Amino acid sequence: MKVEIDSKKENVLHKRTEVQFTAEHNGEATPKRNDLRAGIADKMGVAKDRVIVDHTNSEFGMGKSHGYAKVYETAELAKKSEKNYILARQGLAEKKAKKVKLVKAKAAPKIK
Repeated sequence: MKVEIDSKKENVLHKRTEVQFTAEHNGEATPKRNDLRAGIADKMGVAKDRVIVDHTNSEFGMGKSHGYAKVYETAELAKKSEKNYILARQGLAEKKAKKVKLVKAKAAPKIK
């Protein structure tokens, strides 16, 4: 798999760089999120835990995927800024258990 950075945009407010990328994976399966993070981190010269892959779209039959990622200034800033389910997808946090909502059963209508 080969990762290329298509465009970079500095987001000063959120202290991150927003990246559009293309991954070429001819003859291979669609790359895993963890592999994409490693490839982007290598291209950007940062640690992998600072990279959050937001989404990817594969071109059917072409062996290419396009996507969007965010590269934060620090790993702590990434963990502070992103939602837990996004961090869990990246392997940076534990998935929270869902809250179970109890529903009261309604009384059956009285038949006269």
